Amino acid sequence: MPLPLPQGVTIVVLTPGTPVRDSAGNYRPGPDVETEVEGCAVWPTGSTENEDAQVQTAERVTVLAPYGTVATNISRVRVWGAVYNVEGAPLPWASPLTGTRAGIQLQLERVTG
Repeated sequence: MPLPLPQGVTIVVLTPGTPVRDSAGNYRPGPDVETEVEGCAVWPTGSTENEDAQVQTAERVTVLAPYGTVATNISRVRVWGAVYNVEGAPLPWASPLTGTRAGIQLQLERVTG
């Protein structure tokens, strides 16, 4: 079934806004631009825990968003009430046999602690 999925998850892609100058005159990313994307497939892809100097947990999630979804490696994504960083480049899925465009795959990670 092509995306968007009728029972899929709605995600929010957070993209840094137009740079603004801070009080010291340096450019900083502007407020995030939020874009809702409906009908996504979302599944957990694992988590790890590091207890060396402190307890740190890394959670990973994969999202398959409808083709044409705009996200980059500096975007963040809000899904299931949490904000994740996009890891690597978003990758398009297309069938080499039919040309059907399945969607854009996003690898997400959130580190806490």
